[in-house]
Amino acid sequence: MIVPVPDGSWQGVQHASARSTAHCPRLTPTPESSIQSLPPDWEETPPSLSDFSELPHKDFGKNQLLETNEEFKRSLRSIVRRFPAISYAFAYGSGVFPQSDATASLVTHSPHPNPPEAILKWQKGGGKMIDFVFATRFSQHFHSLNLSRHRDHYSFLGSMGSAVVSHVQDAYGAGAYFNPYINVNGTMIKYAVVSLDTLQRDLMNWDTLYLAGRLHKPVKILLEEPNIRLANQRNLLSALRCALLLLPPQFTEKELYTTITGLSYQGDPRMDYGSENPKKISNIVTHQIRNFRLLYHGLITDLPSLRYMDEKTVAQKDWEDDTKLNIKMEQDMSTERRGNIIRRLPKTFREKIYFAYQKKFGIPGREFQEMLEATKDEDEKGFKKQIGGSFDRRIAGEKDLPEVVARAVNQTVKWPSTVQSVKGIVTAGPIRGWRYLQEKRAKGREK
Repeated sequence: MIVPVPDGSWQGVQHASARSTAHCPRLTPTPESSIQSLPPDWEETPPSLSDFSELPHKDFGKNQLLETNEEFKRSLRSIVRRFPAISYAFAYGSGVFPQSDATASLVTHSPHPNPPEAILKWQKGGGKMIDFVFATRFSQHFHSLNLSRHRDHYSFLGSMGSAVVSHVQDAYGAGAYFNPYINVNGTMIKYAVVSLDTLQRDLMNWDTLYLAGRLHKPVKILLEEPNIRLANQRNLLSALRCALLLLPPQFTEKELYTTITGLSYQGDPRMDYGSENPKKISNIVTHQIRNFRLLYHGLITDLPSLRYMDEKTVAQKDWEDDTKLNIKMEQDMSTERRGNIIRRLPKTFREKIYFAYQKKFGIPGREFQEMLEATKDEDEKGFKKQIGGSFDRRIAGEKDLPEVVARAVNQTVKWPSTVQSVKGIVTAGPIRGWRYLQEKRAKGREK
């Protein structure tokens, strides 16, 4: 089932979350569950839903539905309606959620030919191209219809037909096909087409972190699908857990959100070769701290290994709106807790950590394969309870765990992002590809 995001859907869950903070979790053994009194085994629920009513709770995942004003949201949806066969859609980036107070003053020329008034007002001058991701069940069918409607969106690859376009999309990089500098309703946009299956796998397994990483940060979801909402809630919780393995016993909110935001940029060639603003990560966190709180607060209060050190502040009404706050946090560093965190990391990503420690510990190949078989997330009966075993606890006690986790993130991101960047030049075409590269380099020179 596919639905547009309901209006005002955040308010109900926001107040419920605020009430729940009156008793923040202590660092004592309690079973992990999900927000809104969810059943403790919700993470073992496979994403094979046919309707939103099958989600673990009626308010499940509504933390993902961040607000913009009504007029801006309508303008974004009117853009989405110009495209065929979309199952899930979101808009992201600085064109949707500002990353700097000075954005408008730096704009000398708006990229939008004739944007709606709502976009001009939201962007304080309309100076940012708007980025979209469109997920579709049948990529070739989408491209076939889209080519017939919008042949000018495609480079020379479009002349080869939808089969070639969808093959290039799925076979190389992170499974996304980008068309930049597209004028829709007078608004300049860049959109990526992805398979719904590719998106779901990345959210669940962190195959590339290319799509999952974008959803770690505030985005505006425009079309929903129940399986993606479930998978993305696991993705957000995975980002939180991964960040905990990289952080010390005590840290601040901003350090937590900076670590989460930085996951998908580790190994990204755009960061390595100066094609992004070097302050991009800190800018995102600083200027979107409220949205990060709305996105992660319920998950934070649910984790038994993590707590706010100032419980009185987070128990106050509307504390999320105070952007000057930078609350200290504390995590349980016991091997049992951290072993459970390791076990509950996404499958593909977790195995990179396992392989690193197989080499370090000198575990024979056959023994290691048997161990991997035993730690599979699912068997013939379905998803299994994810509880850290002796190997996970042994890893949790290693002093180099943060470094190993950081390398695993780098390994996950680097190759798909590099190939995707090269592919983007081909899919955009030489003129638009060169223009995009030059603009990225200009961002990289910003201080």
